[in-house]
Amino acid sequence: MTQTVSARQRRQTPGTPCWASLMVRDLDRSRDFYQGLFGWEFTAGPQQLGPYVRAVLDGREVAGLGETPAGRRFPAAWTPYLASDDADETAGLIRLCGGTVAVGPLDFGDTGRLVVAADPGGAAFGVWQSDEDTGLQVVENAPGTPVWFELLTHTTAGPGAFYPSVFGYGTEPDPDGDEQDRLTLLVGDRPVATVRGTDGARPSAHGPHWKTCFAVRDAEDTVRRARELGGRLVREPHPTPYGVRATVADAEGAEFSVREQPGAAGGAA
Repeated sequence: MTQTVSARQRRQTPGTPCWASLMVRDLDRSRDFYQGLFGWEFTAGPQQLGPYVRAVLDGREVAGLGETPAGRRFPAAWTPYLASDDADETAGLIRLCGGTVAVGPLDFGDTGRLVVAADPGGAAFGVWQSDEDTGLQVVENAPGTPVWFELLTHTTAGPGAFYPSVFGYGTEPDPDGDEQDRLTLLVGDRPVATVRGTDGARPSAHGPHWKTCFAVRDAEDTVRRARELGGRLVREPHPTPYGVRATVADAEGAEFSVREQPGAAGGAA
């Protein structure tokens, strides 16, 4: 099984991860960090929720950064957005299945309609509806682009029912994982994300959360540069069935993973 976000389609199949976004306190500082780490450039995005920019790599929009409104204190965290054909209907399903809707549904610029929500365990995620050719523009194995999304939670039992009920995922045990409590979420027969239980331990100081994994050429070198840019190491580079992986935190403490991609070409990371 290859765990890589597929190149975008004209319309993303519902449930497919289609965007990754980060809310931060200091947008300029975070732009400098990710530009230095991944070589991202930035263009202005919709401003309904405050200052927001889109990260661009080799002409492709790959992620978004937004500034947290003054007076609001949210932990910095990367949030995946999952595709929907009808954001309003999906918001209703989220509530019906025990989740909460924090923002939306609302139009976001002239590109689509979004929802920001949390599952019953408190892990935040987004919903994105678009009739246009917009969203995560990933070239397989390209450094600096998201390649995988993983939900860290106490147990897979709750999320393993919630997300299929809302997005229609199939599920299967991860045949290559070394943890017993680990599920792969499927759109059709295509793996798109994993859910990993922590056997009752706290997934992190912030509780259950989604983690974004970015492709890089060299995990050791990426960790070194992240530290030089003001980030910190969370987990040392280590081998996995899908390539060497490490976890770091950016200058504001938002954690993300990086993974060496065999045959990676292009990009700056």
